[in-house]
Amino acid sequence: MAGGKGTRLRAITNDEIPKPMAPVAGKPILEWQIECLRRQGIQEIILIIGHLGHKIREYFGDGATFGVKISYIEETEPLGTAGALSMLPEQLTGPSFFLIFGDVLFDIDLERMRQFHEEKQAAATLFVHPNVHPFDSDLVVCDAAGRVQRFDSKHNVRDYWYQNCVNAGFYLMDRSICDRVPKGQKTDLEKDILSAMIADGAAVYGYRSPEYIKDVGTVERIRRAEQELTSGFIAGRNLDKPQRAIFLDRDGTINRKNGLVYQEDQFELEPCAVEAIRAINSSGYLAIVVTNQPVVARGLCQIEDVERIHRKMETLLGQEGVYLDDICYCPHHPDKGYPEENPAYKIPCHCRKPDIGMLEDCVRKYNIDLAASWVVGDTTVDIQTGKNAGTKTALVLTGDAGKDGKYHVQPDLVARDLLEAIKEITK
Repeated sequence: MAGGKGTRLRAITNDEIPKPMAPVAGKPILEWQIECLRRQGIQEIILIIGHLGHKIREYFGDGATFGVKISYIEETEPLGTAGALSMLPEQLTGPSFFLIFGDVLFDIDLERMRQFHEEKQAAATLFVHPNVHPFDSDLVVCDAAGRVQRFDSKHNVRDYWYQNCVNAGFYLMDRSICDRVPKGQKTDLEKDILSAMIADGAAVYGYRSPEYIKDVGTVERIRRAEQELTSGFIAGRNLDKPQRAIFLDRDGTINRKNGLVYQEDQFELEPCAVEAIRAINSSGYLAIVVTNQPVVARGLCQIEDVERIHRKMETLLGQEGVYLDDICYCPHHPDKGYPEENPAYKIPCHCRKPDIGMLEDCVRKYNIDLAASWVVGDTTVDIQTGKNAGTKTALVLTGDAGKDGKYHVQPDLVARDLLEAIKEITK
């Protein structure tokens, strides 16, 4: 979708080139996109052009110079974010297609997204991720399996805790979706097409990934992206490369240890948590929470209550411009394993720390190199977890401060609090 005017980029475009041709580190945004697609075997590209579209044709031609085959659809008048899809079917050669907005810079593993799309038998898959300003972003509300329930407009009054999950403007769609788009009419993809599909019960999913994808529709964002490109940060986040993670305990590490936290009012961030996670976000490490939450099996609360507490954590962090790449928790009983209603109640779980099931799930999802990663927590259970997984370990002197006495283990690092630990790990 390469038809934008780029009003916010006029200082760069001077209204002489369309927005997708704005240069980033010496190349148009579109060229960076096409290079990423070509590297992963996508060779047939359709550019939907409009404002100053001839500039795009002149630069890319039929795509041969760039190692791809490019065809064009030209909007004679703006048709919104979906109107031109009605003109696609005659040019599509397969059962599905990636739809990409022309003002996003990305470097993502397309095969992982495709596998997710096929496993879910999705009609549409949205690339979703946390960002640093969820409070003024449109959010995507998904269930535990990733199925999209609804969209939460940034214009809504949010007097509730919410998950930091933002639509990135990158989709994988079945070609049948084009039949839903009225010909020649201005149509909004999210409001008119995807929301209607969700209401009809169609399989619309969110594919959550920590890979790099950002709207670079302002001068400030382009300058930031140029730094991230030249430093190798963007390419390094592609999940085809091994990732480093900092696995964070929750209670006593990120939030104050107010006994067993099972109500949202009990949840209170440690004073240093925001700055610590901010440092992780800019370091190249993934920030992933792994926490035992036996409050469910103990009967103190329900799964929904734990997830509400986690939404509060994401909301509070997001309000300060920081984010978590994922949150994993084990709700099982510390002595008896699975909850009583499960016939396998006496069978111990393999996700509860110090077992490493939660970490292994993250390894599969995000291609994590455990030997290059850390576990940070306030108990010897956390340290033993890291030892079992083969990570480095850091003990923080908040919460239990290692006085739980369950394991006789020595951490690689002891720090006053989470911020001191992260500074030492990332320096």
